[in-house]
Amino acid sequence: QAQLVESGGGLVQAGGSLRLSCAASGNIFSIDTMGWYRQAPGKQRELVARLSSGGSTTYTDSVKGRFTISRDNTKRKMYLQMNSLKPEDTGVYYCNADITYVSRSKGTYWGQGTQVTVSS
Repeated sequence: QAQLVESGGGLVQAGGSLRLSCAASGNIFSIDTMGWYRQAPGKQRELVARLSSGGSTTYTDSVKGRFTISRDNTKRKMYLQMNSLKPEDTGVYYCNADITYVSRSKGTYWGQGTQVTVSS
């Protein structure tokens, strides 16, 4: 069983920055696509950014130019650098990863989420 643990959330003023981290652990052989999703109060969870093992990135339009997703495969970590934060970026941010185990079985996993609150 894999585990994803997010950290780095918090309260920040509009225009500020935060850096989220996601650490994967478990009997992992490899990790394919990793991504960040967020869920604002009363809204559905949405993709923020994702990064394939090959380096391909996808960003939702509202964060392009402000957020940067990256990963360190040797450490099994993923990051989201968030700059020029806006109140509408507020929500719970979740880490997601497509994992292949040493047994070669596969699964998609979610972290428990980290709260990001941007005040105006």
